[in-house]
Order: sequence, then structure tokens, then C-alpha cells
Amino acid sequence: MATEAQSEGEVPARDSRPSDAICNFVICNDSSLRGQPIIFNPDFFVEKLRHENPEVFTELVVSNITRLIDLPGTELAQLMGEVDLKLPGGAGPAAGFFRSLMSLKRKEKGVVFGSPLTEEGIAQIYQLIEYLHKNLRVEGLFRVPGNSVRQQILRDALNSGTDIDLESGEFHSNDVATLLKMFLGELPEPLLTHKHFHAHLKIADLMQFDDKGNKTNVPDKERQIEALQLLFLILPPPNRNLLKLLLDLLYQTAKKQDKNKMSAYNLALMFAPHVLWPKNVTANDLQENITKLNNGMAFMIKHSQKLFKAPVYIRECARLHYLGSRTQASKDDLDLIASCPTKSFQLAKSQKQNWVDSCSHQEETQQRTEEALRELFQHVHSMPESAKKKQLIRQRKVLGNQMMSEKKNKYPTPESVAIGELKRASKENMNLLLSGSPAVTMTPTRLKWSEGKKEGKKGFL
Repeated sequence: MATEAQSEGEVPARDSRPSDAICNFVICNDSSLRGQPIIFNPDFFVEKLRHENPEVFTELVVSNITRLIDLPGTELAQLMGEVDLKLPGGAGPAAGFFRSLMSLKRKEKGVVFGSPLTEEGIAQIYQLIEYLHKNLRVEGLFRVPGNSVRQQILRDALNSGTDIDLESGEFHSNDVATLLKMFLGELPEPLLTHKHFHAHLKIADLMQFDDKGNKTNVPDKERQIEALQLLFLILPPPNRNLLKLLLDLLYQTAKKQDKNKMSAYNLALMFAPHVLWPKNVTANDLQENITKLNNGMAFMIKHSQKLFKAPVYIRECARLHYLGSRTQASKDDLDLIASCPTKSFQLAKSQKQNWVDSCSHQEETQQRTEEALRELFQHVHSMPESAKKKQLIRQRKVLGNQMMSEKKNKYPTPESVAIGELKRASKENMNLLLSGSPAVTMTPTRLKWSEGKKEGKKGFL
């Protein structure tokens, strides 16, 4: 299967342009292709960093995940794959692993069902997904079971690597839909993996805060979407690719619920056990987490079109890792950016401090000048009424306006400087530069830095 960077657009070739370029262009001399739009994948550098420097990429993403959700030591270790998942009731992935291992020993090499997820397996299963996209209006799709005999024929064909003619009329949509669920159910671990289980429970608990800083019962959708975007970035590539295909299918299915009677929540009830639930557990083992998992699955279906884009600050850190920026003074700063988003913008903060120090000295000189002028103007007002006095007052007004204009131009804000330096950047990246840190959120009334863990109030990270 083609990589995500290739599927979303042609990758621009790198050349010898200045290091502060936003992106490069492909020069093509083929006249037949001239005038065609150039497609640039905004996540190109994100994917490049993921493949070429996975350790740096993972540290960058995980540091932002822990900024949004609170993961204690054990749960963070589980997310990083350092310890096994532990669940209520003593259930764990080990039993499911050995069961899947024994099952694989009984199967022939290259089978799809019951095997660990691979790109080759996804290519086979994509035949089912492609067919279902054409049959979304079938009532009870994914809920009504198909014919077991026809399903076995389909299963054998997929396991043997055979291309299937699903348009022949031999199979029903319910056969294909049931077989897709069966494939997911027989994976050695859930599609979102055992490592991510506790992180998804924490995402479900992200709620808004009122004006007094008290937690409400209203889900904070923006932070939930951001956390899912980050979490999906560190999924194994086959899992992420299939998840994208699956959620898009379920999203399109839910859009036809007036015909198929399958809402996003109804679909979530069908798929949460295969996508989110750990293997070898029952509903009793999960207890109160059942509702969170079902709601979380429904949320992913409803917002699936937003979840596979990297947050803008991740894009910017990845871009700066490769291209650099005028805000960097040396290669060491590029290494700093890749290590952690909080550290990555220390240079920008340092430049802002230097700007403040410089302005402080100039402001002292400006204040002394203004004080002298105020004394002069007071003397003018104390003069007896005359034509000379009126002329001096008019000159005062003109001079005062000039001083105000010069003051604005003399002390541009760091934000305006950033815009001038990178005026070709996208609107999202400008907002990032204005903030001075990827962990900054702007609201109409305030701008606040977020150091380390998130603040509690709505509108802050």
C-alpha cells in the first residue's frame, strides 16, 4: 500500500533553495502536465520525521499527549510499550497472544484472518471496504448477519490471496459487512492496540471548564480531537492505515442513516469491541468503562475527517527539523526543536527577551524627551493669549502626533516582526509563530503560556 504521503499528493523534490523556504517545487518539463495543480501534503515533513527519526518523532508526539491528558507512570509506560496492559479481573494481552500464536501455527503461511496486521492483509480486506462503499443504503448494515456459507467462501478466497468479484451478485452486502467485522475480531490485538487503551479512557474524560475553573460535564471536543490526532500519529503504520479506511467507511455509513438505520452510535456498538476493547475481556471486566469506550468510538466516527491530520505545531516542528527557519541561529537550534516542543521555541522566547531589553533602554530615553516636552508645553499654556501662543499650540499637536506614530513604528511587537519575516507562511503557521510556542492558545481576551501540564480552564492547553 502506498504511504500516506504518496496517497495524499506528490512529494516535492528537495533542492538548493534557501533553508527558510516553506516548501520546494517540482520542476517538470513535460508539456502535457503543465497547468495541472501541484498538490503538497502538509504532513509531508511529519511523515518524513516519523520514518527517518522515529525516536525523536515519538518523543515529540508523546510530550504533547501528556500535556493534554494525565498519564501516571504505569499508564505512560504502557503507552510506550515498556510494560504490559493490566485490566480489572486479571485479564491481559498475554493469554490472547498465546492463543493467537497457536492459531497461527495451525494456519498456512500468508493467511489474512487471525494473523497480525500487515499491508498485504489490508490490501485484501480493502476489497470488502470498497464494495461496502457502494452499498451503504442497505438497512441494518453491519447489524444484520450474513449467510455463513457464503462468508466461508469469501474468507477462503481472501486467505488464498484471490481477487474476488463481489459485483457478480453471488454475495450480499450483509455477508461482506459481517466478514469485515470478523476480520477485525480475529486480529491478535484491537485495531487501536493494547498500549493505547488507557490513553483513550483519559481522552473520554476531557471536559470543558467554566469561568471559575470548575470542571463541567460538557466534553471538550477540541482537546479530544487534538489528543486523538496525536495518538493516531504513533500507531503502527498498518493499524493507522486500516483505521483511516474503516472510520471513513463508518462515517459515510452514518451519513446514510436515514436509509440504513445505522447511526454513528449504533455503528460504535458494533465496532468498539474490535477497535478499542482489549482482547480476552468481557463487558463485566470493563464495567463502567463500557460507556466511555462506546462513546469514544462514536466520537471517532463523527469526527473521522479531522483525526488524521497532524496538529499544526507538530507540522511546524517537523518542518523546522529539516528546513530550518530565520528564527534559528545555528544547527544546534534545529536539534533542540526536534527534541521537545516546549524546548523547541526557547530561542524564540530568548529573542523576545532581547527585544524587551533593547526597548527598555530606548523607552527611558523616550520618557526623558517626553518629560522635557511636557514642561515646554506647560510654559506655552502659561503665556498670555496671542498669535504666537496659538501657533506654538498647533505645532505641539503636530509634534505630538508625530511622536505617537514614531513610537508605534519604533517598537514593533515580536508578533508583527514574525509576520513580516514569514509572510509567505500559512495562516496556521503564522498563528503558531505569533504564540511563540506550540503550547500556547489565543483567545479573544487573553494569551497565556502553558508550561508543562495543561491549565484547567477552557481555551487553554
